[in-house]
Amino acid sequence: MVKFLKPNKAVILLQGRFAGRKAVIVRSFDDGTRERPYGHCLVAGISKYPAKVIRKDSSKKIAKKSRVKAFVKLVNYSHVMPTRYTLDVDLKDVVTADALQSRDKKVTTGKEIKKRFEERFKTGKNRWFFSKLRF
Repeated sequence: MVKFLKPNKAVILLQGRFAGRKAVIVRSFDDGTRERPYGHCLVAGISKYPAKVIRKDSSKKIAKKSRVKAFVKLVNYSHVMPTRYTLDVDLKDVVTADALQSRDKKVTTGKEIKKRFEERFKTGKNRWFFSKLRF
């Protein structure tokens, strides 16, 4: 079978707390691991999308509206829908599988992802990824 769920591929989550949210595959485990003996992937995604900015907004309000909230999660392949988009944000050095072991590691990882996603959003690239699926 052709491996198409590669790192940096944008996906939409279909099940769970973040269903309908967009995410990026950071690492894929095609053969599974000991704890999860099925194909799954480590994803970093957006749990709260940036709001729409209008011209009359002050710079303080623009900064508040362009905030992003991120999450990190291990997801079964059957619970993700791949898209044709890729996102060239370098998250491999930030997000690792052991970042999910403890709460404080997960929080610091989430903050770093949030920072990288916000930088990407402010450049204006990958607009589709930073918009809600439906509004």
